[in-house]
Amino acid sequence: MQTPLELRHLRTLAALREAGNLSRAAQLLNLTQSALSHQLKGLEEHYGAELFARKSNPLVFGVAGQRLLKLADQVLPQVDEADRDVRRLVDGSAGQLRIAVECHTCFDWLMPAMDAFRERWPEVELDIVSGFQADPVGLLHQGRAELAIVSDVDAEEAGVVVHPLFSFEIVALLPKGHALLTLPWLEARDFADHTLITYPVPDDMLDLVRGVLRPAGITPPRRTSELTVAMLQLVASGRGIAALPLWAVEGYLARGYVARQRIGEGGLTGRLYAVSTGSLAAKPFLADFVRIMRETSLLNLAGVRLL
Repeated sequence: MQTPLELRHLRTLAALREAGNLSRAAQLLNLTQSALSHQLKGLEEHYGAELFARKSNPLVFGVAGQRLLKLADQVLPQVDEADRDVRRLVDGSAGQLRIAVECHTCFDWLMPAMDAFRERWPEVELDIVSGFQADPVGLLHQGRAELAIVSDVDAEEAGVVVHPLFSFEIVALLPKGHALLTLPWLEARDFADHTLITYPVPDDMLDLVRGVLRPAGITPPRRTSELTVAMLQLVASGRGIAALPLWAVEGYLARGYVARQRIGEGGLTGRLYAVSTGSLAAKPFLADFVRIMRETSLLNLAGVRLL
């Protein structure tokens, strides 16, 4: 009997194991959840067995699913390695990738992605442009970097290519027991009488200011700090309110160091993009690095959705 089993099925099962649920696995594979479910159902109908328990948490794979995962673990690394080797032969593999970052908290997820990339592309020189960069895309035009990590992009910027990464929730951080925690969510006016603690960056780089406070004409007193932990210490001691990505403060929240509150009824969403030089965009190692950044972020950061 001819098998319907294809590489895409093995990748789907591997992604499902990594992600832990259908929704996140679909994001990893850039598929709709419906398409993913249909693909798995087709396999289950062919084998006459469930591949995994639908309502298990954590996910539990059946005997058939475990056997196919064993095959995936054997086959997929070899396929991926062969694919990279062919790309190296055709396009060349050597190169330089200097990364400029405008986001103070980005190193939490960027460093693990860089480590994974170095294992796959050891011949590519990978480095971070030192220091915080107020205009990382400008460094691309100056030839001082090849990739920039930014929170906003100019669709009309010439000579660069935008690679969407992920979106995430930005939450307000308050001292435990603060009166604002009794509200269902915070609006712009709730910040008016409180010191806003931020990184020392231009207002256009702060999602809270750009998207919430400025449109409402609210300009609260300000205090800045370079370090996330210092900002949270100021919050914990009642010196003001901060607004940071949920994934950047999850550990502090879990320890009860500070409390969080939603910003706006639907929450405040931040986004991150990678911007590369046009000449680099076609390089196989760049595409692989973008994929690694997206996947490691989805799997390891709280509240992340791929763009």
